[in-house]
Amino acid sequence: MSERIRLGILFGGRSGEHEVSLISAASLLKALDPKKYEVIPIGITRDGQWRLGATPRELASVPERLLSTVLDQGQVVTASADPTGPHLVPVESAAENPRGTSLDVIFPVLHGTFGEDGTVQGLLELADIPYVGAGVLASATGMDKDAMKRLFRDAGLPVVDWMLVLRRDWEHNPAIWSRRIARTLRFPLFVKPANLGSSVGISKVRGVRELGAAMDGAARYDRKIVVEKGLEAREIECSVLGNDRPIASVPGEIIPVNEFYDYEAKYLKEGSELVIPARLSKRQSREVQQLAVRAFRAMDCAGMARVDFLLDRPSGKLYVNEINTIPGFTPISMYPKLWKASGVPYPELVDRLISLAMERHGEKHRSSFRYDLSAKLKP
Repeated sequence: MSERIRLGILFGGRSGEHEVSLISAASLLKALDPKKYEVIPIGITRDGQWRLGATPRELASVPERLLSTVLDQGQVVTASADPTGPHLVPVESAAENPRGTSLDVIFPVLHGTFGEDGTVQGLLELADIPYVGAGVLASATGMDKDAMKRLFRDAGLPVVDWMLVLRRDWEHNPAIWSRRIARTLRFPLFVKPANLGSSVGISKVRGVRELGAAMDGAARYDRKIVVEKGLEAREIECSVLGNDRPIASVPGEIIPVNEFYDYEAKYLKEGSELVIPARLSKRQSREVQQLAVRAFRAMDCAGMARVDFLLDRPSGKLYVNEINTIPGFTPISMYPKLWKASGVPYPELVDRLISLAMERHGEKHRSSFRYDLSAKLKP
């Protein structure tokens, strides 16, 4: 390994959260210490093409412009799954980079499908390169809200009632499914694509007349639709950091400017309030932290995750809503803000996440991947 860590920042992607990824990546770039890291920006276009930026001296100037330039003009590369060669190989020969680019570690800031769902993580595992965040299993189940809730339920964690509807089934007979949903869960409801984030495609449904449009909206993004019982709830979030011995931050609370914390309230519209620490009793705060760590472990997460909760106002009961294995890293994102309030500033948080990636990779290499059958067969 060189004196500086050769760090690839993987951003963009094919999901509906492409723009959010660019904002997260720009924020991350601003926090990296150039004395510690040689940064290699790797952009994935909306069409899925990988583009490589030159090692930039201008990182400290305008990261947002740099990222757009990489996506528009960067060298077209293919990601190699070969652990013995360079990790990024030029599609066409280039005098400045004829053999490709190798990296020490990758920090994915890809939100949503084709990035946070285990697909990229599987590629990085084949390439045998350390990467920040959860592995294939935790990434895939953390993205699929139905599978995630099943794991939480089986681990004894409190979750709200929900049901799964396949897009094909809904389109085949929406009237039957409307009656079944209303009879099983009752209104109000939340309708969500099973595999997406940043509240894309999510609708609050107050009655049966609103259900069809909500289901069709969610079906646009996924073949699996999750329908959840609606609560009159406060939205509590907690950040988790670590590998096999994770720790939890102080909890925070989202008070959305809209009726719920949708995409507009998160990224486009001012007025949402982040209360850090959340106004909870000591008992409630401990319960949030304990449940966050339990959720992290139930998913076999690594590095980082943000666990979101619903605190039911009438009953005071706490429910685990979902886990985000690549939480937002924008300047207004809760994950870094909660750690800052817990005594871990942004630059230190990034350093620790990269160190955890190296640690996890080293732990994986303690396992044997070969079995000498011939020795067992000798007389």
